[in-house]
Amino acid sequence: MNWQERIVLEPNILMGKPIIKGTRLSVEFIIDLLAQGWSTEDILDNYSGITIEDIRACLSYANPSCYPLECQRLKSWLVLQSPPTRTVY
Repeated sequence: MNWQERIVLEPNILMGKPIIKGTRLSVEFIIDLLAQGWSTEDILDNYSGITIEDIRACLSYANPSCYPLECQRLKSWLVLQSPPTRTVY
């Protein structure tokens, strides 16, 4: 999936957040809908201006390799939240 064909950054739209080309729908918004349990069919039914390929592009864009700094922060946070390990003697 070549997300670069479908995901753009427009400084004047949503303060430069990545959006689906030709819409005002952010990648973050689509990912949040999926995280809330919306199916791709639900999204397509409610937002007729996008396609299944747009949703796939959002998922490809959201790949951790696209957000190295944010992923590093998340990993650090997860380490801090993990319960301490016990050494058994």
